[in-house]
This record gives sequence, structure tokens and C-alpha cells, in this order.
Amino acid sequence: MATDSSAPHSAGRPSAGIPLFSTYVHPRAAEQVAAVLATTMLSEGRLVKQFEQQLTAECGLRHPAAVNSGTSALHLALEVAGVGPGDEVILPAQTFVASGTSILQTGAVPIFADICYSDGNLDPADIEHRITRRTKAIMPVHWGGYPCDLAEIGAVAARHGLVVVEDAAHALGATYRGQPIGAISDYTCFSFQAIKHLTTGDGGAVCALDPAKAEEVLHRRWFGIDRAHSPMSELGEREYDLRQLGYKYHLSDYAAALGLANMAGLHERMQRRRAIARRYRAELRDVPGLTHFEYRADRESAYWLFGFHVERRLDFIRSLKAAGITASVVHVGIDHNTLFGGRRPALSNQRRFDDTQVHIPLHDALTDGDVDHIIAVIKQGW
Repeated sequence: MATDSSAPHSAGRPSAGIPLFSTYVHPRAAEQVAAVLATTMLSEGRLVKQFEQQLTAECGLRHPAAVNSGTSALHLALEVAGVGPGDEVILPAQTFVASGTSILQTGAVPIFADICYSDGNLDPADIEHRITRRTKAIMPVHWGGYPCDLAEIGAVAARHGLVVVEDAAHALGATYRGQPIGAISDYTCFSFQAIKHLTTGDGGAVCALDPAKAEEVLHRRWFGIDRAHSPMSELGEREYDLRQLGYKYHLSDYAAALGLANMAGLHERMQRRRAIARRYRAELRDVPGLTHFEYRADRESAYWLFGFHVERRLDFIRSLKAAGITASVVHVGIDHNTLFGGRRPALSNQRRFDDTQVHIPLHDALTDGDVDHIIAVIKQGW
């Protein structure tokens, strides 16, 4: 793909201004998807396998199993991890509701821990006192693509015999202490939904470090049937004996074709995002009323979002909107939802984060002129 940052890569952009997100579709994607449609072989097949191999080769993911959504990935990982009725899973409230609903799907209970106000990620120091005899797993969420403190979280999990299931929906391409996200914890779950770095239209992946668990993920994403060892009989029926509950969570070949097409140039696009983020941090460093999120040298963000804290947030959002720029909180803490038991006042950093966090555009369609405009508008104040 072309990496010229001034190229007019703005197909589908609203005439009203600069959106917060933009879906990237590679110019050759239509051709590659059309080739699959022409075969009429649309379900899971060789292209899904090829897509999984590319996720390993290009992004360093361990044993990725492609599924039909990031939410399916979370649910499947929790099921394979043995999370079930009566168990508890500790997670941050700074996430989308899918993190919590995937826990409820297993019959387990979401237990919300506080976050670090400096970056929106799960605070390792707030986990241990929430652990009970029912706790089964910890689900860190890499908010905006910035990796959590995985060493500290992993140490807590190891002390208490807990499983770590990373919600890495925002974090494809991120690294922590030199290792790619997707190669560190027991399970890591990704999303390939439309506005993510890499899209299959909708989709996701589960990574499991243990090869045996990775094999179980593969079986249980398609009803629990081991396709590799269930030959077709002369009657035309697969020969199998279901021993575990499985789901219809597999990715299709036509979705995989889109993902494979969009993987071309992924590293260049990620570098472009990081270059824009460096500009934002450097040129907005001294803006009054704006405080950047923390960024540590031992990890590299995937930069699905670029956020910071601002004073008078509504004025900030209105000021940017008047200049044709979208700004958004994206999500506030999900713990207020009745489904999850209602708001927990002990999450003091979460409440502060809810009040001041905001995000500005960071995506593939941004031109240098767009970035100049965003920076200039913010520097004018609000």
C-alpha cells in the first residue's frame, strides 16, 4: 500500500469533517474477496488457516484461532480456561460491555477493580484484595492499545493460581518488554471489527500459549468437533463423538480473504499511527488544561486510540466539533450498568477517569493536513 502521508486516503469520509475512526480496506480487498465468492466455498477453509498463519508470521501471535468476533473470542477463551457458574473474574470497568457480558455468558460474575488514572489500564495494586476463593481469572484490558502492567498482573495471578485472559481488542501490534501482545499470557483475545487496525468485517482471534488448550479452542469454535480427526463416512456424515460443548464461532473464508488483503502494509500503517502519536505528544505537550496519558519505555502501544485528560471536557469536545473534528470518550466505566450489579463507588480512579478522559482522531485516513488542523485547533484553547 502507499505510505505517502499526504495521499488523499479519505474515501467515505463525511464532508462534515474529520471522524474519530475510519475503516481501512486495502485496494485489492474487493478482488480477493470476489475470488472467494466466485468459488462459492465461503465457510471456514484454507484461507482461515492462511490468515492464522499470517497473524503468527506478521504479528507474533501464538497459536491464533480465528473466530467471528472479539466477543466470541473472549467467551471462548473463558470457557476453555474453565471459567463457569459461581466463578469470579476480575477486570477493569474501563472497557466496552462485551468484556463483562462474555464473563456473564459463562455463568461467572464480573468483579471490577480500579484502573490507573494515568493510562486507563487495570491497576495491579487493586487486584489482590478483590480475590476470593471463587476467583478464577483476571482479564486485563489494554485500553486504547497501550499494554497493561502484565508482569505485575501475571505475578498476582501466579500467586493465587489464576488464569490471565487478556482483552487485546485494541492492541494488535502492541508489545510489552519486547514481546508481542498475543504471546505472553495464558489467553489473549483480539478483535477484527470494522474500525480496528486490521478488519475482517467482523471477527477476532483467540491465542492460547498451551498447545493443548490451543487445540481445544480450535475444536470448540466449531461445535466441539475435531475436524482434523473426524473423517467423512460413506454416508456423507462426519464421524465424531462430542465430549465438550462447542460454539459456531469460526471465521469464514470470505472474511479471512478481507483480513489477508488488509494485512498487506499493516506494519507501515502502524508506523504511520505511531508517527502521528509522537506529533500529538510533542506538539500538545504544553497546552494548558491538557494532561497526556503515561507512556513507559518498556512497552509500545498499538495506538488504536490517542487520548489524554482535559479540563472542561465538554467545552473541549464542542470546540473541536465547531472546527470539524470529532472527539469522544469512546467508553466510560461499564460498572454502572444494572446487568453488572451497579456502580461501585470504591473505584476512585475510574470515576476520575470518567470525568476527564477524551480521545482525538488517530486512523489510516488522516493526512498531514488533518493532523496539522487538529493540533492547531487544540492549541487555540477551548
